[in-house]
Amino acid sequence: MRRPIDTAAPLRPRLPSPVWDVPDPWLADRGVELRLKRDDLIHPLVPGNKWRKLAPNLRAAVERGHTRLLTFGGAYSHHIRAVAAAGAAYGLSTVGVIRGDELADAPRNWSLARAEEHGMELAFVTRSAYRETLRGLSEGDPDLLRGLEERWGRAYVLPEGGTNVLAAQGTAQLVAELPDLGPGDVVCCAVGTGGTLAGIAAALPTGARAVGFAVLKGAEGYLDGEVAELHRRGWGRAFGTWRIEHGYHGGGYGRVPPELEAFAARFEERHGVRLERRYVAKMLWGVHGLVERGELAPGSRVTAVVTGPPDPEGPEASAAGTRPGP
Repeated sequence: MRRPIDTAAPLRPRLPSPVWDVPDPWLADRGVELRLKRDDLIHPLVPGNKWRKLAPNLRAAVERGHTRLLTFGGAYSHHIRAVAAAGAAYGLSTVGVIRGDELADAPRNWSLARAEEHGMELAFVTRSAYRETLRGLSEGDPDLLRGLEERWGRAYVLPEGGTNVLAAQGTAQLVAELPDLGPGDVVCCAVGTGGTLAGIAAALPTGARAVGFAVLKGAEGYLDGEVAELHRRGWGRAFGTWRIEHGYHGGGYGRVPPELEAFAARFEERHGVRLERRYVAKMLWGVHGLVERGELAPGSRVTAVVTGPPDPEGPEASAAGTRPGP
């Protein structure tokens, strides 16, 4: 019998991640408390929700005898970098299928360069082919799966963003690290593929709620359906503890409009916490927006999940901040 993998061994994640109270006079005047769940500090190479999503999938891959991980992402994908680092730590080869064939012969950006430094093989495909591949994966197309295996060999396939039922169940563990939740508590996170929100919502105690903030434009209905489907497949039931707010995407994935940048800069100056812009800043921007609209009532305590770290400082960071790529 194959011995189960100890997913904590090579990378030694920092769990539970710390919870920081954020004294904020503007929120306090409106009767709202804010604290940050610093999942970005779990591990420097596989931080935040990426660790929580990957750990159960790594375990499953090794226990099923896989030696290769195959996954998908854009040019600045946090998920691509995390899979590359985790694969290297556990002795698994990794392949990243990257959206955008025009990138194949271009100089590597800092994100893709890091993935290659961890041994990931990158394969660049056209945007239309990328969409078709993801559609086929979601539908379980056997011809597509055979084609992937013929090209890259037998591999454990992780979807874009790493979200599947195992990943959602992994993110549910976050709630166990917040043992004092109850009525009046709202746990907030950014939503790209829905896995983190699904896990949090499924694990909440009676009275607590979850609010996700979509980072994608035009995802109304779609993302809500993805979360509901994860609940159906992973828990066999629906949950009424969550909703997705679609008004704070800033124009779409990778978009950082001036008003969002100004909010993030003010938050960093006041609280000494650097913010990743494409997910975390949008989520906190949304929290403040809901308070201003009166949708987070006095007496609410918000736990905002910091799902990932900011991009590196310097010229490479400014380039990253202007290009989309989930």
